Amino acid sequence: MKRLLVIAAAAVSLFAQAQDYPGSKPITIVVPFAAGGPTDLVARQLGETMRKTMGGGANFVVENTAGAGGTIGATKVARAAPDGHTLLLFHIGMAATPALYKKIQYKPLEDFEFLGLVNEVPMTLIGKPQLPANTYRDFESYIRANAGKLNIAHAGLGSASHLCGLMWQSAIKASEAMTTIPYGGTAPAMNALLGGQVDLMCDQTTNTTQQIASGRVKAFAVTTAKPLSKHKLLKDYPTLQEMGLKGFDLTIWHGLYAPKGTPPAVLKKVNDALKLALKDADFLKKQDDLGAVVVSDNRMEPAAHKAFVAGEIAKLKPVIEAAKQFAD
Repeated sequence: MKRLLVIAAAAVSLFAQAQDYPGSKPITIVVPFAAGGPTDLVARQLGETMRKTMGGGANFVVENTAGAGGTIGATKVARAAPDGHTLLLFHIGMAATPALYKKIQYKPLEDFEFLGLVNEVPMTLIGKPQLPANTYRDFESYIRANAGKLNIAHAGLGSASHLCGLMWQSAIKASEAMTTIPYGGTAPAMNALLGGQVDLMCDQTTNTTQQIASGRVKAFAVTTAKPLSKHKLLKDYPTLQEMGLKGFDLTIWHGLYAPKGTPPAVLKKVNDALKLALKDADFLKKQDDLGAVVVSDNRMEPAAHKAFVAGEIAKLKPVIEAAKQFAD
């Protein structure tokens, strides 16, 4: 009887907390990467918008907990109190880490509550301006003719540029044709490309558009299923599917998560605020300026978000395992 009373009291307490949520305590969005990067920027724009859409004096703060391809920050949120005051914004790495890391201290599909997908960012395949090729077909022919002589940069294990490079090399069956060179972030990887120390890279439009526009790098293709017809700069570049890589469709998406066990009423408040934020005109413009596409389909709902991530895990796992690029 006493145990039942304790359980009932705990349930009443959780309900009361959910009703008062968020109260005066700030909501922390953990970004598992360094400040200043694309994920950090998305988190700050999203937090500011959700402050308005949640109302009730809600206050969002961003905390950068970088390291180990995002797994340190994700672990922190998985272990946080399930009260809705600690959330995680993670990109495609949420789906890649189970295959990339032999040991991680959380299970993506089991240790989090899924709150909704936020956006998708296209990728571009770029090369140093000294490359003789000017079209994608010439570029691929050049790679095959120079097997073993070229190198491809990425921003670190599990980064967007790493995953894109793996998938592209797998698709053209050229994993042995290039040397992969990891860097400690997007900026040093891009600087190496700009300086001609590496030959090519595949990265997000948020990082590449300015360099393409200035002519400091050559762009060869985009990684989306359909051409970026509404993008002023990239609308005329072909997709990799159009270039014969059937089924190639890669974007770097961001999703929002809470610790497992967060009360349903709290989850609903956060999801409701998220869905309103994804329709906010100012947020839409800021994301468009970054080259990102804000999610407008059912993946902004928790169940569809979780199903999408499960599909991404299944898609990335064989590519990563075949490349044999793991971390301890």
